[in-house]
Amino acid sequence: MTSGRRVVVTGLGLVTPLGIGVPHAWKQLITGKSGIISTNQLLDSEKYQDIPAKVVGKVPISETETRSTIPGIYNCNEHFTSHELRRYSTFIQYALVAAKEALEDSKWNPLNLTEFDQERSGVCIGSGIGSFDDAANNSINFSNYGYRKIQPLFIPRLLANMASGNVSIKYGFKGVNHSVSTACATGIHSIGDSFRFIKDDYADVIVCGASEAAINPIALGGFARSKSVTTKFNDKPEKASRPFDKERSGFVLGEGSGILVLEELEHALKRNAKIYAEIKGYGLSGDSTHITTPSKDGDGAKRAMEMAMKRGNIYPSKIGYINAHATSTLLGDRAENYAIKTLFSKVNPKLKISSSKGQIGHLLGAAGSVEAIFTIMAIKEGIIPPTLNCDEPGMNDEDIKEDFMFDYVCNLPQKLDLNNALTNSFGFGGTNASLCISKYEK
Repeated sequence: MTSGRRVVVTGLGLVTPLGIGVPHAWKQLITGKSGIISTNQLLDSEKYQDIPAKVVGKVPISETETRSTIPGIYNCNEHFTSHELRRYSTFIQYALVAAKEALEDSKWNPLNLTEFDQERSGVCIGSGIGSFDDAANNSINFSNYGYRKIQPLFIPRLLANMASGNVSIKYGFKGVNHSVSTACATGIHSIGDSFRFIKDDYADVIVCGASEAAINPIALGGFARSKSVTTKFNDKPEKASRPFDKERSGFVLGEGSGILVLEELEHALKRNAKIYAEIKGYGLSGDSTHITTPSKDGDGAKRAMEMAMKRGNIYPSKIGYINAHATSTLLGDRAENYAIKTLFSKVNPKLKISSSKGQIGHLLGAAGSVEAIFTIMAIKEGIIPPTLNCDEPGMNDEDIKEDFMFDYVCNLPQKLDLNNALTNSFGFGGTNASLCISKYEK
């Protein structure tokens, strides 16, 4: 009965290291700008001095400037009252700002409509970590000063599902209220789960995506201790994140939020909504190998992509572009590339692949939803964003040159009329997700 329900994208919102707002961030992306900075530029830079990793993908923030004076800048006081800021940690703020943009873009506000519309509207916004700052700061306060120095709103600011909860409350969504936390696959899983909720008639409209704000000395130090983040190019931050490149040496910790409005097609058509693209298929899998390292042959990634295409009824030969997870790690990029080679080398050798992480770093749980928006914009605008710093794909001592056979859209964007694309996200614990997104056709 519900299998024929089609799901389209009618609204987009972004908070990224390239700035806030989809038009601004997209322009920065396709013109090759970098949002990666030195930790020396952070307000609390002295706390990062002992950490060997010195670069982060930071949302550009000011407490004095606004977007009217500096395009793309984030000033929390422009969006929230002082009372709200006591209740909203940074990852919740980012989600609310991106959701506001997406809902205004979609022109959907059930608060002005019927109880039925409110009950058929849902939210599914995840986070890989939630509020790391609150966890760290309250732990330090408790250790130093005891119970009475714990913030009264510590827990509501901390929980990963509170981005969903606050968006639901603000906009009167009485339907699905869901949250995903699957490490760096969170964003794609959030969109994919929402896609399934609409397909299965749980809702007609779902605001979905992910938000992350984990730039904290303990978080960066933890990733550095596990040797996950790069410690090279500390003096040249814009060169540090190098997806697929021979000099890749670890990811760059980033932050931000990507929020989409998904909608059942007939519902969108009845209200003459703008349609960006159609979600065709969703794939997910488990590596079942290691907590942080994917299998060498990228089997889990391959199966997730395979499932997304199969469920979307799209053949591998019809995929024009893959927005890769490619975090700039030695093993991760190699495994994903091998998975892509296994699926596409014979039927689609001219496939275009790029990773936005060269410009924004790795946004952890928010990576997938931000990159899904970039993929949708690539389809809408007919422009594939570049892979910044990919000067020589592969070519590491342990890489096999012949494996890196595709067009990685190195450093410059390319024009291409796109009908179908994949976007991938993979997370610690061996969790994998892939979305098949297509140009909307009646």
